[in-house]
Amino acid sequence: METPPPTTEHTEPTDADIAAFEQQLGRPPRGLRAIAHRCPCGHPDVVETAPRLPDGTPFPTLYYLTCPRAASAIGTLEANGVMKEMQGRLATDPELAAAYRAAHEDYIARRDAVEVLQGFPSAGGMPDRVKCLHVLVGHSLAAGPGVNPLGDEAISMLPEWWRKGPCVTGCATGEEGE
Repeated sequence: METPPPTTEHTEPTDADIAAFEQQLGRPPRGLRAIAHRCPCGHPDVVETAPRLPDGTPFPTLYYLTCPRAASAIGTLEANGVMKEMQGRLATDPELAAAYRAAHEDYIARRDAVEVLQGFPSAGGMPDRVKCLHVLVGHSLAAGPGVNPLGDEAISMLPEWWRKGPCVTGCATGEEGE
């Protein structure tokens, strides 16, 4: 995409955000702390979750992508071998590897600011592997451009998932989805 979605402020989830989340994922949120990024349509597309779920289970994925349209487009990238190509570049490009390690450190620092999960990895395969583009894109959207190079790169390959309108009906924007 030529212009990625703008960075948005982290906000407390509203009742409409929670309703949108439930429609997006088909279940109530667990450990929801904040809306980490909003789609240009107004709905949440990345949420921040607690490092431990309410039952105490560790949940190291701080940024969770919720928009089904974005998730589907990312799944297509994964199916087309983008992760394998990125993984290969990590092994041969020391600057990219250093930037990806810095993204890992940023992710851990943000999660540790909420609660330390001693001994748990960051997410998405960071710092040495590319395991899940959904996590890397979620991190990039939540943290803003320039923090996660592979998340930023994946975003640049995505279509503008919001152009067809909201992915869910009613909720935060009051608009109808498809």
